Amino acid sequence: MCRHPELCPTADSPDREAAAVLAAHPEQGWSLLCNGLIVFDDTGDLLPDGQVVAPHRPV
Repeated sequence: MCRHPELCPTADSPDREAAAVLAAHPEQGWSLLCNGLIVFDDTGDLLPDGQVVAPHRPV
């Protein structure tokens, strides 16, 4: 999905949240990244295959 000169991390890599934002919806609390990941303001993620990553705030 990534089309910029420097490739973004894939949705299954540990640094997946470092991908570029394609669409931001702060009023709804989520953003779509170029690797297909949806990140939520509560730090949870939704992977392109439908898997959920629970919120992972620092303690």
